[in-house]
Amino acid sequence: MSEPASEPAEVPLPESVQSSVPRADRAARAIETVFRMESPRIIAGVARVVRDVGIAEEIAQDALVAALEQWPRDGVPDNPGAWLMATACHRAVDLVRRRENYARKLAEIGRDLSAVSPPEEPADPDGIDDDLLRLVFTACHPVLSAEARAALTLRLLGGLTTAEIARAFLVPEPTIAQRVVRAKRTLATKNVAFEVPHGPDRDARLGSVLDIIYLIFNEGYAATAGDDWLRPSLCEDALRLARVLSALMPKEPEVHGLTALLELQASRTAARTGPSGEPVLLKDQNRSRWNRMLIARGFAALGRAEATSSGAPGPYTLQAAIAACHAHAYTYEETDWARIATLYGLLAARSPSPVVELNRAVAVSMSEGPAPALALVDALAGDPALRGYHLLPSVRGDLLARLGRTEEARAEFERAASLTRNERERDLLLRRAAEPS
Repeated sequence: MSEPASEPAEVPLPESVQSSVPRADRAARAIETVFRMESPRIIAGVARVVRDVGIAEEIAQDALVAALEQWPRDGVPDNPGAWLMATACHRAVDLVRRRENYARKLAEIGRDLSAVSPPEEPADPDGIDDDLLRLVFTACHPVLSAEARAALTLRLLGGLTTAEIARAFLVPEPTIAQRVVRAKRTLATKNVAFEVPHGPDRDARLGSVLDIIYLIFNEGYAATAGDDWLRPSLCEDALRLARVLSALMPKEPEVHGLTALLELQASRTAARTGPSGEPVLLKDQNRSRWNRMLIARGFAALGRAEATSSGAPGPYTLQAAIAACHAHAYTYEETDWARIATLYGLLAARSPSPVVELNRAVAVSMSEGPAPALALVDALAGDPALRGYHLLPSVRGDLLARLGRTEEARAEFERAASLTRNERERDLLLRRAAEPS
């Protein structure tokens, strides 16, 4: 697998302007590419002025329309990104001036809006002052549902169209459109400030940002439903967002921890499916196909997480350390399962979760044997959070099979197959149920 590209290969125009230019027009394609790369910063810069991400996105698209009209005639400017930003900011200033409450807005915002570019604000006391970072925190605000945060983040920061997001999550396009529209409306009606929070508020809000990026990655890494086991484009989008966040917040250890985790997980992508797209379990993967460049980047990010941490490692750093154990092992048999079990124990103490305990049980089964691990899994059987979670019977089936309890194992694999919504995973579980004793 090659390293994920920094930008998707396809760069479609936003829906509102797709019909304005023939798709075959080379000049239009160049403009589309520039806009796809620059739109998050343009939206972020304009949002500082208008204080509304929905209006900011519309103004950014207005600037794109202006480029589509002028660049084919006048030529592409030397700095197309700056041209788009200046055009968008001019339109933002005009909009604010036209508002009846312009005077109140001036007093509220506290700065002169006559400049072309967004004016400066008081510096962040922690040294973070970036429009793009403000957009990240706004799109991932806890006032929105997790689904809305994911859709809005991919739309504003990932540059994906509504259709692309819908395809990625296997939901109808109108559903995604409604999520995005409602998210923008909620941010506006709740008067969510376009800012990077400070102090304790930042710690609480940063967790929401990291969780959404991880949610996007996981949906690509092991699809919840559908016919495909992997959706690599979602993994690439999440990894790109994590890298951007690492650059914007270099002093935050958990940001580096998440980036390390995604780099290391993404390194296995090429080995996780077979020729027909079927899942390949970790123990059966050809590790020569693991991307060593991504592994090196993951190790480097993990080193930054550890170097910037002043206390106990956070949950993403601990998960990255677990992924690093797998990456260090050139064969499945060389894996340091005892260390992985210990790290899962630390993770369970730091962020208690039945899913973490289930993963710890898997590591215990490899370091101490299936019998003690089965006791741990059975203790989780009644947890409401795992009701309907297909991996619980899947893990239990594996442990029972290793203990020679074949019929019980078969029943567990069949139950797991009935619970998953992913066709590829269902086929794998049914094959395991059918394996001879």
